[in-house]
Amino acid sequence: MANTLPVYDVRCAWQVTDVSAFADRGGLSNGRVGLRLCNLGGSKLRGNSSLVSRSGGRNGACVGGSRALTPITKSVLKTEYETPAGVEADVTRLERAVTERGFEVDSRIEEELKGEGGFRNVRRTKLIATIGPSCCSYEQMEALASSGVNIARLNMCHGTHEWHRQVIKNCRRLNAEKGYGIVVMIDTEGSEIHMGDLGGVSSAKAEDGEEWCFTIRKFNGPLPAYTLPVNYEGFAEDVQVGDELVVDGGMVRFEVLEKVGPDVKCKCTDPGILLPCANLNLWRDGYLVREKNVTLPTISSKLANGLQDWVDIDFGISEGVDFIAVSFVKSPDVIKHLKSYVAARSPDRSIGVIAKIEDANSLRCLDDIIRVSDGVMVARGDLGAQIPLEQVPSVQEAIIDACRKLNRPVIVASQLLESMIEYPTPTRAEVADVSNAVRQQADALMLSGESAMGLHPQKAVEVLRGVSVRMEHWSREESHHEKPPLPEISTSDTGRTSEQICNSATQIANKLGADAILVYTRRGYMASLISRNRPDCPIFAFTESRNVMRCMDLQWGVVPFQFAFRKDLESNLLQSLALLKAHCMVRSGNLVVAVSDVSSASQSGTGVLQSIQVHVLS
Repeated sequence: MANTLPVYDVRCAWQVTDVSAFADRGGLSNGRVGLRLCNLGGSKLRGNSSLVSRSGGRNGACVGGSRALTPITKSVLKTEYETPAGVEADVTRLERAVTERGFEVDSRIEEELKGEGGFRNVRRTKLIATIGPSCCSYEQMEALASSGVNIARLNMCHGTHEWHRQVIKNCRRLNAEKGYGIVVMIDTEGSEIHMGDLGGVSSAKAEDGEEWCFTIRKFNGPLPAYTLPVNYEGFAEDVQVGDELVVDGGMVRFEVLEKVGPDVKCKCTDPGILLPCANLNLWRDGYLVREKNVTLPTISSKLANGLQDWVDIDFGISEGVDFIAVSFVKSPDVIKHLKSYVAARSPDRSIGVIAKIEDANSLRCLDDIIRVSDGVMVARGDLGAQIPLEQVPSVQEAIIDACRKLNRPVIVASQLLESMIEYPTPTRAEVADVSNAVRQQADALMLSGESAMGLHPQKAVEVLRGVSVRMEHWSREESHHEKPPLPEISTSDTGRTSEQICNSATQIANKLGADAILVYTRRGYMASLISRNRPDCPIFAFTESRNVMRCMDLQWGVVPFQFAFRKDLESNLLQSLALLKAHCMVRSGNLVVAVSDVSSASQSGTGVLQSIQVHVLS
């Protein structure tokens, strides 16, 4: 027959012993059983070999490389380490679950898989909610988690370390008591120009024509009326009369009228809501004033509340957070420096570093920033204050596309459902915006004020979840055509082999209509390569490391499992499928594709034999 699949190795064996199970899935339909040996000097595996023989092996098919390879994983992340304060209960629960059940997975995913829809229920896009006064109690966070939140974000611009510590404890408690898999991200303030605290109030309204005073003065008591503190000591020196002051990405605008010592008197020209620690941008003669922003360091040494970003970073490391998001990244050197610092302070536990793209200068070296980061956030609010508004959609799509090509997860953030801060239903334009981000296949969507200070945080999460699931289903229905190939990103032979194995596994899964792709990985790399291909089915990623399991929670379509590895892929596959079936998470007749970067003891001297296996559950 003419059916062809791309494979990238010198010689492969394709064994089929239950071909009839593939017929209904668009695969082989001639009902023959046997072994096909094909010369793969080219890039196509051709299904027209006359070499056919009976075989009594297991149901399924295997595409395997016969060439000895250097092991991909030279060192294994430790699964036992001295855990930071606040994560012991979570680690104990995972270890106990792995011991008692053989694996551990987020209980919410487990319930979805047990439902009537099974694999179709699994949402691919991850959801992030900023935790604030509206959702910080244990009960409120449980409601967000039950609505689908994967990651809890803590904005270090607001609150004390003790407040943030309590939120982290609530996350750990939810994970320990409910079996959830919520991970924690802290977001540094950065050193761009910000307003300070509003004297204890959550917001203030600026009306058209009102005069307000922006000042660098410090106040021990309540703020004077119509006064807004600024965290940058050189603010009064840098602004000029006639400048336009843009607050929070354009939510409020002021015109500078007069400078009096440390005070800058302004008139409101575009009314709106003022929030604590809102970002400030200065425009002059129709152009953004960039000079001062360029000279300010990305990670600040002095903030309005007297704390340092480095202190917040140390706090996150000590509390065992999973990700640190860095604001206003202007160059890759900032990320390199922070990753070195984190590695030195936390040698036994990896913490992902997320670069926030919210500065026009970062667009000039976008690819370099993406390559050194563990993920990227498209912070559209502040970015939209530095580039023309009409460019924001195209820049968002370009960043998402660049992240996927370079194999880094990407988060779309800011003003997704802004109206839901006040109203229980979003605008149709907001729904269309969320749908567009899902269709562009961003890894995650993030709520900010909608969850942190909004009146309807749980409803906002439910809207994100509902729109994501619907758009993912619609996109899969319409995308039966071939997707454009992704550029090669690996430079080593072993890296290129893993990359092509994952590319081929995705194509096989899509062509056969597989129910899931199973990945057995020590560091999560092969899971990320599968996710990069955006397969039609969910990705079950098995790893021994809790740390790797948490990091994979940010990747599109990946369902992370903690699992004690056996001696080889065959043993891992059979054992994991038996456990999943025993817990009603897979069913007879399900078709799965499996890949692995886990080497067996027998391969330690000869390299890793990488393969793609197709298995039909009996």
